[in-house]
Amino acid sequence: MSNQAKYVFKGTPEQEQELLKVIDKYKNTEGALIPILHEAQEIYGYLPLEVQKIVSENANIPLAEIYGVVTFYAQFSLVPKGEYSIAVCLGTACYVKGSGNILEKIKEKLGIDVGECSEDGKFSLDATRCIGACGLAPVMTVNDEVYGRLEVKDVDKILEKYM
Repeated sequence: MSNQAKYVFKGTPEQEQELLKVIDKYKNTEGALIPILHEAQEIYGYLPLEVQKIVSENANIPLAEIYGVVTFYAQFSLVPKGEYSIAVCLGTACYVKGSGNILEKIKEKLGIDVGECSEDGKFSLDATRCIGACGLAPVMTVNDEVYGRLEVKDVDKILEKYM
């Protein structure tokens, strides 16, 4: 089963109306797809196929082109993000100092893989490249909170703060 097939789209009529206003705002603007998708992701939290279809039909942009952009750029997500978005840096400095083991511990603890969201919508997990905190390696973030100089034994205590 594909990663996005696990998630049931729960868009509201209000969200769709908001998206239609965004599309209308960019109606005659050349190169407007990326700004439309950014605003769509702000509205829905991610860009499932249902949202891509709304954009395609109302902005007159082929669905294949939209899907290509969404899957090419890392800032777009096909799956929802959790209330607490966890990112583990796998850049060179962090990886050498054990971030791969920290990532494995988080996956085990939360029962989700990279790119997934927990069933309750509380946690999502991503692996990132360098976040610019190499002096604190290994590093993970939970939303905007940075945790550095981590060891595998620190994971339980950090996650407990958000449980």
